[in-house]
Amino acid sequence: MWLLRRKGPSGFSSSSTAEEVTDGIDGTGLTAIVTGASSGIGSETARVLALRGVHVIMGVRNLEAGRNVKETIVNENPSAKIDTMELDLSSMASVRKFTSDYQSSGFPLNILINNAGIMATPFGLSKDNIEQQFATNHLGHFLLTDLLLENMKKTAVESEKEGRIVNVSSEAHRYTYPEGIQFDGINDESRYNKMQAYGQSKLSNILHANELTRRFKEEGVNITANSLHPGIITTNLFRHFNYGNGLANTVGKLIFKNVQQGAATTCYVALHPQVKGVSGEYFMNSNLHKPTQHGQDVDLAKKLWDFTTNLIK
Repeated sequence: MWLLRRKGPSGFSSSSTAEEVTDGIDGTGLTAIVTGASSGIGSETARVLALRGVHVIMGVRNLEAGRNVKETIVNENPSAKIDTMELDLSSMASVRKFTSDYQSSGFPLNILINNAGIMATPFGLSKDNIEQQFATNHLGHFLLTDLLLENMKKTAVESEKEGRIVNVSSEAHRYTYPEGIQFDGINDESRYNKMQAYGQSKLSNILHANELTRRFKEEGVNITANSLHPGIITTNLFRHFNYGNGLANTVGKLIFKNVQQGAATTCYVALHPQVKGVSGEYFMNSNLHKPTQHGQDVDLAKKLWDFTTNLIK
């Protein structure tokens, strides 16, 4: 479709691939964590970052699947620097173990890509008794980021290179609950709507990046935080829709991105020189894009920060 080929100010469009948006970029000497890297756009993000010389640590719930992805990447690119570590974002204990093991490894951290996610699941609670989508998509990444911040700050100073935090959100943030975040009903099954709960978690990703930006600017820290919509991609996120597979098969080739295109904006925000110094922004199709009013609400971002901080105590 011609609309997919229309380039934005960055020079890229929704049909650009992750390899295209990182062409000519040398990531040697950088270390990145990619969550949810055992499938979909996460695995493609890991592959392309490694292709550009970045040392990639894949945070994966299924270690066997992660090792299979690593093997595939290394077979294609023998010089790739890839490690896999177990990480279940729906469990605070797992997040804490991952970060403890990561710190023990001695690895620095330049780039943190909060990519893992679940979509429109039936109501359920995490191991920490938090609604599953909010727990996995937002809470786990909030805790992960919080526990890794000192490493990122230290790495930014010692390497004299800008650190980057990338939150993979979604245009679904436009379809959240009316108040944006249902603070008084996160775990209320009677008020649960699986798509609005998904939108709520994706709005939280945007607000998290925005509040991080505000705090980094106050501290004078050389780290940026941005969020993005990767596009509609035919991945296993649709497994909780009765019509998902059929829809993907019938119209997917016309309106959906493939995985190579779906990982492009993530790789662009993580590596491209055009994004240097840019923080607190929302991207789509490797270009700046405006989120909803909720997504620009400073007070809502602060309230979410305080609310989430209390949950992880």
